[in-house]
Parts: sequence; C-alpha cells; structure tokens
Amino acid sequence: MALTVTISGRVQGVSFRWETQRQAERLGVTGWVRNEPDGSVAGHFEGEHAGELVDWCRQGPAYARVERVSVGEAPDEGAKEFRIRF
Repeated sequence: MALTVTISGRVQGVSFRWETQRQAERLGVTGWVRNEPDGSVAGHFEGEHAGELVDWCRQGPAYARVERVSVGEAPDEGAKEFRIRF
C-alpha cells in the first residue's frame, strides 16, 4: 500500500518531519516527508502500516496544530527506508 499525504496547519518549524520519520521507522513504513513552499508538509508512505502513520499525522507532534490532512492512493515507489527530503 502506498499513500500520498498533505498536512496543513502549523506543521513547519515544529519538528513535524523529524517526528514523522521517527514514527515511520517505529511502524516499519518507508517513503519520505518534506516541507512545501505553501507551509504544508507532504509525504509518501509505503507499507502495511502506512495508514497508521497517516492517523498519527492527524495529530502530529506536540507543538503542531494540524488543520487538514489530505490522503490519496499512490503507486509504490519501492522505497527502502524513510527519508526527510529537502
């Protein structure tokens, strides 16, 4: 299973990418996460527990204020690990 995710709200400057990577590694999810120019965070999550990572993103880390999470299905990119993209 592969999902694309866009998280909006106060999600940059609050360790969202780092915490997402940490959660992904804990869940065994591969893919990536990155900040977008519009202030959102985008991600591509692959693996059996990708949906659980999306669920975590709905809350995010302690200082985040998530207003919206958009999720869509995506083709599997064959990611071997989870990375923060810049």
